[in-house]
Amino acid sequence: MTGRGGWLRCRWAAAVLALLAVACAGRSAADPQSAGQPARTLVGADGAVSVISDTSRIVTLNGYINETVYALGFGEFVVGNDLSARYPPETEQVTKIGYQRTLSAEGIISLNPTLVIGSTEAGPSFALEQVRETGTPVVILPMENTLEGAIRRVRLAGEALGVEERAERLAERMRDELAAAREGIPDAAPPRAAFLYARGRDLLLIFGSGSPSEALITAAGGIDAGADSGVGEFALLTAEALAAADPDWLILTDDGMESVGGKEGLLDIPGVAQTRAGRRGNILVYDDLLFLGLTPRVGEALRQLVSGLYGTSG
Repeated sequence: MTGRGGWLRCRWAAAVLALLAVACAGRSAADPQSAGQPARTLVGADGAVSVISDTSRIVTLNGYINETVYALGFGEFVVGNDLSARYPPETEQVTKIGYQRTLSAEGIISLNPTLVIGSTEAGPSFALEQVRETGTPVVILPMENTLEGAIRRVRLAGEALGVEERAERLAERMRDELAAAREGIPDAAPPRAAFLYARGRDLLLIFGSGSPSEALITAAGGIDAGADSGVGEFALLTAEALAAADPDWLILTDDGMESVGGKEGLLDIPGVAQTRAGRRGNILVYDDLLFLGLTPRVGEALRQLVSGLYGTSG
């Protein structure tokens, strides 16, 4: 019996090793997430050259970059992200490295990443250089506040992760979803909409030309009231700025609306109640990352905006 038991154990061990070999071979061929990828060289939006061969431990520096990494199938390899990373829901369980604009090198390095990826909004730059000095590739993608820019960012992320074909499929899906959202735009006078960025009553901005909100408002067939009244990417919100914009609709994010005390608090801000939007109660509220991130869900963001601007609520 002992001899046969030993023979069976040997056969079992051989079978397990064979299965593991097949599994590993399949993973290397299908999932470039694993270590030991063919090295590839990328030049980031900051001009830095990165050589990438391992994406098994990823740190993302921005919420919208984090969402893109997840959408490309690398969520299980994300070991750190910043405080703006809120989608998908499981991403909030990942170790936080601080806020995208005020990062520390120590927090990133402590996670032993094999790839750090973010956009030009991430910083400060000296912290990213400290990470690079450890030999870790830090890939910086451009932040373009346009719908085409959102699609380009997906393709660039795909290059960094070694899954160009997967990224192209995601880009095509984004195009299809944007086209479907535009089909809901009626033949009507374009509504004037203004996006207000709020972080309490002490930080109130109106967005305008070149902002992510302008990209969505314009794509929805509307007029960005801030841009139309001469506001650049953003400006301090004043009664005068609101009077010049005089929007039909006011748009805020969930966090922004909460920070000013809800609808009652918003209407109490000087100038808000005097706009056409304020008088009619035309206020739209959306998820922060969905509306401002221009993420792979940008088609859903546009669909919701079209529904809000032309729906029965107005």
